[in-house]
Amino acid sequence: MEKVVLVTPNDEVLGQMEKLQAHQNGLLHRAFSVFLFNAEGEMLLQKRAHEKYHSPNQWTNACCSHPRLDESYLEAAKRRIKEELGIDCELTEKFHFIYKADVGDGLWEHELDYVFTGDFSGSFNLNSDEVSEIRYISIEDLQKEIAENPNDFTEWFKIIWAEYRNKLS
Repeated sequence: MEKVVLVTPNDEVLGQMEKLQAHQNGLLHRAFSVFLFNAEGEMLLQKRAHEKYHSPNQWTNACCSHPRLDESYLEAAKRRIKEELGIDCELTEKFHFIYKADVGDGLWEHELDYVFTGDFSGSFNLNSDEVSEIRYISIEDLQKEIAENPNDFTEWFKIIWAEYRNKLS
């Protein structure tokens, strides 16, 4: 049973809770998001596997998940890109912020989210339990797709992408 780390807005640990229960109750927990770019400056998107209990078959950033109690945000991000995408790459922390998003079916993402970026142009070994497909997309085309087909993308990705563009552009 996977657990998340519950925290205060100042990242003080309150305890742990089973992931689904935390999402049902909308409780603030630690998370991270990874944006990967290729040599052409295109962003990697992953399509969440059909079997995911929320937001299945939706496009999102390269990787997002939750650190374990005993690992840093960076360690967790590197662990999960290996587990989901089958890759290793250097990551750089860009910023962190808190958001809350209704992801449907009575579930909420309420996260203290650390955002990392990295560059990767190699090959992938996808974990089909997590990811059904991947693709690189130009920033211009991504903006257009989000505007034209917002329901094709996870709620948190739209929020984090807007925050990223606001802070770093």
